[in-house]
Amino acid sequence: MTSQQGAAGEAVVEDARDFAGVPDDTQRLWTPHRMAYIGGENKPQDPHDDQQCPFCVGPTRSDEDALIVHRGESAYVILNLYPYNSGHLLVCPYRHVPDYTELDQAEVLDVAELTRTAMQVIRAVSAPAGFNLGINQGEVAGAGIAAHLHQHVVPRWPGDSNFLPVVGRTKAIPILLADTRALYADAWP
Repeated sequence: MTSQQGAAGEAVVEDARDFAGVPDDTQRLWTPHRMAYIGGENKPQDPHDDQQCPFCVGPTRSDEDALIVHRGESAYVILNLYPYNSGHLLVCPYRHVPDYTELDQAEVLDVAELTRTAMQVIRAVSAPAGFNLGINQGEVAGAGIAAHLHQHVVPRWPGDSNFLPVVGRTKAIPILLADTRALYADAWP
């Protein structure tokens, strides 16, 4: 017996197989570490509080601890803690600003130049075939931290959209974030 009804009629779990659902012929790749992101770990309770914002707090820490690859004048480059692909970088202004139109001229130029350099560094270190570049402007557009603007620089390779992310909704990241940060930081001009 894997489960029974409790006194109030609710199911009482007695076997871990109860968590797997109805048996079928589909193989499953379990990625419980993604629950940290889904559950909002490291996400500020108040998105407008720059004291809680990871993109504001990051530059106050060491590059190694914060996964910062490079610091510019008004923006910096950091590895995504929850990457879409290996080598996924974020270019963030230091200033806690939610909207691209609120960036001043120096910030626009720094974000653009850091994005260009990030692409060059990733090409030199990882040899991707292409990139996804973009800003998810606002929570409704998919921004995990909408209160602090950040540009994604995601390297892409042929075949990286295989069955894992398409069917399994799982991404295999074959290198530690700290190792990726060190490679990119060492290659930064």
